Amino acid sequence: MSRFEIKAQPLTTEAFGPFGDVLDCAGDPDKIINAGLCGRYHDLAQLDFGDGRAGVSLFKAEPRSLPYTLDLLERHPQGSQCFVPMSEHPFLAIVAPDEGGKPGTPQAFLTVPGQAINLHRGTWHGVLTPLHALGLFAVIDRIGDGANLEEVHLNPSYTVSSG
Repeated sequence: MSRFEIKAQPLTTEAFGPFGDVLDCAGDPDKIINAGLCGRYHDLAQLDFGDGRAGVSLFKAEPRSLPYTLDLLERHPQGSQCFVPMSEHPFLAIVAPDEGGKPGTPQAFLTVPGQAINLHRGTWHGVLTPLHALGLFAVIDRIGDGANLEEVHLNPSYTVSSG
């Protein structure tokens, strides 16, 4: 049984801001394009790839459910990582502040359909966690030489429950 519990909260720009960017179509678009038939929400993520280049990959992740056991956090010190779901299903976004090179207390966020996230470079985060069906995601992240993955196994683990 897990020793710590965290409650997932709704994903908002304000709450998620210290860890990354929320991408969605909230509010009015920045521009109307394509003969008035398309709204453009411009430059929503701070992509940061250090000395590498941007790459787009597709990830297929097994669905999970709540309560969820969080026992692994990771980070990418060489670049940001953007997760764009290719379905209308929510997913769980787990992040933690850095405390002297180790993850601090995690926070969990529940997305709603139409939201994506971009994790800032070096942000501790949980693994890709779709909640309802096989998760298909477009992932924009750093491609380049050098180690770009740090993992920490959590002992004791956390239980993430719905808010």
